Amino acid sequence: MDFSLSEEQQAFRDIVRRWVDAEAPKDWMRKLEADEENYPFALWDKLATGGYFGIGIDEAYGGQGGDIIIQMIFARELARTAGGLLWTWGLTSFAGAKSIGLYGTEQQKSRWLPEMAAGRLRVSIGMTEPSGGTDVLGAMRTYATKVDGGWKINGAKMWTTAARVADRILLLARSDKNVEKRHHGLTLFFLDAKSPGVTATLLPKLGMRAMGSCSVTLEDVFVPDNDVLGEPGRAWYMMLPTLNNERIMVGAQCLGAIDGVLEDALDYVKQRHAFGKPIGQFQIIQHYIADIATWQQQTELLLYYVAWLQSLGRECGVQANMLKMVATENAVKAADLGIQMLGGMGYSAETDMQRYWRDHRILRMTPISNEMVRNTIAESFGLPRSF
Repeated sequence: MDFSLSEEQQAFRDIVRRWVDAEAPKDWMRKLEADEENYPFALWDKLATGGYFGIGIDEAYGGQGGDIIIQMIFARELARTAGGLLWTWGLTSFAGAKSIGLYGTEQQKSRWLPEMAAGRLRVSIGMTEPSGGTDVLGAMRTYATKVDGGWKINGAKMWTTAARVADRILLLARSDKNVEKRHHGLTLFFLDAKSPGVTATLLPKLGMRAMGSCSVTLEDVFVPDNDVLGEPGRAWYMMLPTLNNERIMVGAQCLGAIDGVLEDALDYVKQRHAFGKPIGQFQIIQHYIADIATWQQQTELLLYYVAWLQSLGRECGVQANMLKMVATENAVKAADLGIQMLGGMGYSAETDMQRYWRDHRILRMTPISNEMVRNTIAESFGLPRSF
């Protein structure tokens, strides 16, 4: 088996890498991320000008095309400098290239995909409930009631990233309370985020600050039938393939972060001197570098293997969960060692090591906690459910 990139994929990677270095350098990303009150519109505009929102969207709808592997190449390269600000691109890509592309009617695709590809439509995702966390289904209290011409939605969502600047929210709500199983009776809406009754409130947090995660309340919010994605009541079945895509994207983000950590660490330990020699000559520092490089290789192999499975249409749910677990833990370990090698400068807001750690610590808990991931992996071997 050969997971090396094709000539076309390598050429795309090189183009993106040059663009990232020129248009989205680390020092600028560091400044953008620190401004919690302001969404990084300048980064969004550069991505739109570059045409990058069209990746994964069919050319028939104004996109650039490209499969999951092309998406992950881009995500990795941007995350090397952007870290968690990758989701400036990733949220709309996830909703556009996957959700609308998979669930949408022809009318919905024609209506929304060209706007997404052109960078004229920002998307947020509303899944998590205030009391739920990982237990999305058990905690689901957001309820959609059928009315003439559409639905009325009441409820609340948490950690709805970029909701305050979004044009649309990909919203999961319960539409039927009389069901045998918790995953029945759920409907997916592509909600107009500016609708009356929608209120988004910023949630201060440790990392990815400029992305602006929000709590969202919904009070008698009307959603027309034309904004329902797929068949009402069957959202969970539709969403499963896109959940794998989300985990693969998280893996690509983490790999890009490890790339950035290793790049910065090598530069520092070659230049920094202590006790009369460069600190890169010390054995313990060399061990740290070796560990990070090994985590990088491990994450890369798993990422491209899972993306390859997805590109062939093969079942990869367990492998996508394994990737999510390994990549997030490797990224946090790598950033922590990076801080250790840089010492005080690693803890300083003037460098990026602390940002890599802050941006990726959350991913051990989301979009699904690594503890829950381990549960599902164990269950795939026939062990009884533990929760």
